[in-house]
Amino acid sequence: MYPGPPDRPGAGGRVARRRRRFALFAILLAMALAGLAVAAVGIAHGLLPRQFTATQRRQISDWEMARRWRVLSAGKIFPASVTYTVPATDLNATGSGLTLHAERLAISPVTGCAGALDPAASSVLTRYGCSTVLRATYLDASGSMVATIAVAVLPASTAASSAYTVLPGTAAGAPGPARALPVPGTPAAGFGDAERQLSSGVAAGPYVILSTAGFTDDRGERVASDPYLSEEMDSLANGLVSSVQNILGRQPPRPVCPGAPGC
Repeated sequence: MYPGPPDRPGAGGRVARRRRRFALFAILLAMALAGLAVAAVGIAHGLLPRQFTATQRRQISDWEMARRWRVLSAGKIFPASVTYTVPATDLNATGSGLTLHAERLAISPVTGCAGALDPAASSVLTRYGCSTVLRATYLDASGSMVATIAVAVLPASTAASSAYTVLPGTAAGAPGPARALPVPGTPAAGFGDAERQLSSGVAAGPYVILSTAGFTDDRGERVASDPYLSEEMDSLANGLVSSVQNILGRQPPRPVCPGAPGC
């Protein structure tokens, strides 16, 4: 039987070398593809909008809200007329309640905490960084109720919320820590601290917003003795706080980076 051609010298070695080269090429190709994938992820991450942390978002929102009292006019912060509602349930009636209006009598020049708040409240807010208070006085449509609204400006929302938590004089039915702002030559000329009866308040962004309300005349009765008058005065105090909160304390849009790296 014909034995066939003899094996060529070195054929097995060449096959082994080709296999090693192929394996090395496969490894290098895999490494190159992995590098491209990593690079692509990096490029995509650089082109996508930057993601702010929760702390950064709060800081940006605080900055946006904190500048409002400086850039908005006093008439914008304290509108000439404020609408508020006495709930129907408080009137023993059905429907949407009684809508009333309060007219602005005066806006006070910017003051410090000591001149606008009771001493105990002023001490607390000053400890948390308050140095500025904005105030205005409003008269209800009947001319018998008056209220002062005060806005304490603090350095951040965390300071405002912490201060309000421990602020004295904010209990329901209390006259409140905001001092009355009388307006000479108006029905609110005699509205002093002794005439304060009901109050409202809230921490909104870097602001603590407080109101105090009472009667324009020197009647000695306490508003709590008349359920309707009590609810109406409470609605007046709450309505003024809500009005300012919607202007100064409104949350800005969620901060979004434009998308360029390092924006």
